[in-house]
Amino acid sequence: MRLSRRAQQIQPSATLTIAAKAKELKSQGIDVIGFGVGEPDFPTPPHIVDAAVEALRAGDTRYTPVGGTPELRAAIVKMLERDYGLTYTPAEVTVSSGAKHTLFNVFMSLIDEGDEVVIPAPYWVSYPEQVQVAGGTPVFAPTREDEGFLLRAEVLEAALTPRTRAVVLNSPSNPTGAMYGVPELQALAEVLRGRDLVVVSDDIYHKLTYDGGRFCSLLHVAPDLRDRVVIVNGVSKTYAMTGWRIGYAAGPKSLVTACEDIQSQSTSNPTSFAQKGAAVALAGPQDCVDVMVAAFAERRRLLVDGLNTLPGVRCSMPQGAFYAFPNVSALYGSQTPSGATLADSLAVTAYLLEEARVAVVPGGPFGSEEHLRISYATSLDQLREGLSRMGDALGKLRRA
Repeated sequence: MRLSRRAQQIQPSATLTIAAKAKELKSQGIDVIGFGVGEPDFPTPPHIVDAAVEALRAGDTRYTPVGGTPELRAAIVKMLERDYGLTYTPAEVTVSSGAKHTLFNVFMSLIDEGDEVVIPAPYWVSYPEQVQVAGGTPVFAPTREDEGFLLRAEVLEAALTPRTRAVVLNSPSNPTGAMYGVPELQALAEVLRGRDLVVVSDDIYHKLTYDGGRFCSLLHVAPDLRDRVVIVNGVSKTYAMTGWRIGYAAGPKSLVTACEDIQSQSTSNPTSFAQKGAAVALAGPQDCVDVMVAAFAERRRLLVDGLNTLPGVRCSMPQGAFYAFPNVSALYGSQTPSGATLADSLAVTAYLLEEARVAVVPGGPFGSEEHLRISYATSLDQLREGLSRMGDALGKLRRA
């Protein structure tokens, strides 16, 4: 069968590929520790589950408006005022089947053939793929590990061209955990002002911050850019609702309407009863989030401290999200017990899965061959065991 050029060019998600391989090994009775998928190991809080169950029992199983129920849109508007200090109307908000779906709709609404989208690197694996599906060209703006993986204003300016249609900002970041503060955002805003482009602000981890750090939106420091910024967020990470598939966007009404038009011809509305649960999550008590954040903070410290004791590994402390991004380039050139040479992040990933039975994700698909991505959205016991296994495996390498 002849497939479209679009289908042939798209790359599968590296994180989901690793997760699938780990599950396959587990199905064979092999004990694998999974540090791949960014999915909280906590159950969805009971009050959220109860709201969805009640909706099902009440017969809330029909189509809803394409862009979400009035109740959920209102809850999003209130959350934006509470967490961001920003005022939106329900008409400036739209709901999709997960934040990934929201991003897809945004790129499909913005990009024409030949348009460019600036993406700071390292980046979440789906950004460039979605841009290319929409007919655009991803332009990678490099960041430096010794500068906290934060995009500098001069690097952004150098990446912009007359063809630039959008710039992606993800803070806290997947995969690095980097988080922008006021000075960095002010500098970026100076570059962005007066340009005919849209900033796609992926804030999916905005409540997962540590050490007293607080999330800062570009619109906090540059409210004059409001008509050029679309906020993308969702309930998956914050409320342990990954399977519920509810994401949303807030931005200029013309863009929101375009996203809904595209969605109306693809998936139509998000799941009705999942929207009920999401509305309760956003509008209800937030102490469940505080509990999860405290646990993530403890796990983060254990993992990063442990990684920095492993031979050939160094890791900076992430400020947010639930990923560590250790640099393993010192391992390249080493030989495994079988005689294979570790040449890149994929080789290190394969070795750890084979020798240590630990599943991590290579940094190459995230835009950095020097690193691995490790999720600490798992238990302290699993983290300790995984670190021990990795230490044993790395200790067997013969250095070049």
